[in-house]
Amino acid sequence: MANPYRILTLNKISASGLKRFPSAAYKVGADVAEPDAILVRSQVMHDMVIPDSVKAIARAGAGTNNVPIAKMTARGVPVFNAAGANANAVKELVIAGMLLASRNIVPALQFVAGLQGDDASLHKLVEDGKKHYAGIELRGRTLGVVGLGAIGRLVADAALSLGMRVYGYDPEITVEGAWSLSSQVKKAQSIEDLLKNSDFVTLHVPLLDATRGLINEARVKTMKSGAVLLNFSRDAIVDSDAVLAGLANKRLRSYICDFPAQKLQNAAGVLTLPHLGASTEEAEENCAVMVVDQVREYLEHGNITNTVNFPTLVMPRESAFRLAVANANVPNMLGQISTTLAQSGINIHTMMNKSRGEMAYTLVDTDSAIPAELIAQIAAIPGVLMVRDLPLPEMP
Repeated sequence: MANPYRILTLNKISASGLKRFPSAAYKVGADVAEPDAILVRSQVMHDMVIPDSVKAIARAGAGTNNVPIAKMTARGVPVFNAAGANANAVKELVIAGMLLASRNIVPALQFVAGLQGDDASLHKLVEDGKKHYAGIELRGRTLGVVGLGAIGRLVADAALSLGMRVYGYDPEITVEGAWSLSSQVKKAQSIEDLLKNSDFVTLHVPLLDATRGLINEARVKTMKSGAVLLNFSRDAIVDSDAVLAGLANKRLRSYICDFPAQKLQNAAGVLTLPHLGASTEEAEENCAVMVVDQVREYLEHGNITNTVNFPTLVMPRESAFRLAVANANVPNMLGQISTTLAQSGINIHTMMNKSRGEMAYTLVDTDSAIPAELIAQIAAIPGVLMVRDLPLPEMP
């Protein structure tokens, strides 16, 4: 391939994923200049100068708050993520968190680690001390799941398998999500309804303006006395001061989270993990494979799945010649694009358009090649953010 696609990696990305870029058609690395796409995990990109050559950004994980989404949207650059690819890893850690809290495992381990003496002495100390670490069983308890996306649904299923009752709350649940949710999950009418009925509450929502401080002082006060709160989503979804107050007055039994913070260090009833949610070999590989496949589909064919700022649009190839256009979602954009093509004698074979909020995206298959001057003419239409010519790639 004369001009290979150039992929910049900002963090270590699983080799299993990167191998899915054909070496003859892609140049991939941490020092690639003028990249066509950027793959990132945790690096914060908000102050980064992102080259004009960038056509896509892919976050090898679910959350995208380290990516300047608004800036990229204004440039017509889709931001992909790996929604659901780490779901099983997070689910398992949530279950582990519930067990840590319910069986007092951490203080019990600390107790045993501090014991000294011969076997007979240790046995007596253990028998005398174990009563201080008696816990509760999960079976028969109620779990409240806030957010019923891929992770929340897996957590709900796992809890049901353990014999727990499950309440779910998600006003934004998709039709697909609702169909795949177990009928045994009881629908909470409000987040307050869920909180007051749950022995354990686990959070699985993205960090948005609407979810920042979702668990605040007022909501902690509505929680069932002695409840355990688990946060494996984002730190800012929970007001730490409100949780610490809830622990102090015994409203909460424990707070288990994946986000260490100075004020949480060594606080009674708090267990913090070093952001281990997606830190498994399998999750990292799944995320990398997912975003690499998405980026390839977009760069080579313009198809879009799993972005946080573009509509989903997948159109099978019916021609060797394809045009992709991202534009503001305003009236008569399709008319202007098709008229411009027609006036230049370009016949449209197939055309598909989707919108999402203020963003619209169009794929057009044509019966002949699209001249560069025509592409420039479409790019000059007010409201057009990006135009890409996508002739059928020559892959080895």
